[in-house]
Amino acid sequence: MTVPPRTSQPAAGLIVTLHGWGANAEDVASLLPLLNLPDYQFILPNAPYPYPYSPTGRAWYDLRVENMYEGLAESRQLLIDFLQSLESSTGVPLSRTILSGFSQGGAMTLDVGSKLPLAGLAVMSGYLHPDALRADQKGIPPTLISHGRYDEVVPLQAALKAHKTLESLGVPVEYHEFDMGHEINPETLKVLRKFVVNVIG
Repeated sequence: MTVPPRTSQPAAGLIVTLHGWGANAEDVASLLPLLNLPDYQFILPNAPYPYPYSPTGRAWYDLRVENMYEGLAESRQLLIDFLQSLESSTGVPLSRTILSGFSQGGAMTLDVGSKLPLAGLAVMSGYLHPDALRADQKGIPPTLISHGRYDEVVPLQAALKAHKTLESLGVPVEYHEFDMGHEINPETLKVLRKFVVNVIG
């Protein structure tokens, strides 16, 4: 799903946003007006797998205990290929592209985004996959992490761990905690907007 800039100018940059487990691109689209970035083009891909508990939900990989992480390797490759194809389809280079995501989409953002020369990564209520980052990994883009202190789905500990891991790799990290649960609130969008403007300018 693509949302073009609301101005007649070419896009100032590209923001790719990955939805969470059981959500879909439509869920994310409803937040875009609140971000107030009319000069940017948004791309909202749907995850490749059906969600086991609802006909409209999608999944990047399975999170049920018996099939934990099943499909992750395939989704990772699909997303890398997709992101690398965007420059030719949109005219916007990866250096002006931000990959963002919520929850499972945030975990995919950290995993896939750490392997590409993007402008920045924005992880909302996300977590690190066990094998997402190597100890000697270089060139990970500047990263924004935001998380709710009362998150009952992805504990705050996951954000602290991701923050610490990225810092140990020398990545510029901006970290925010909010008094909220597993959600995207107006404050999250405010720091996201600021981050986008700062890294793409």
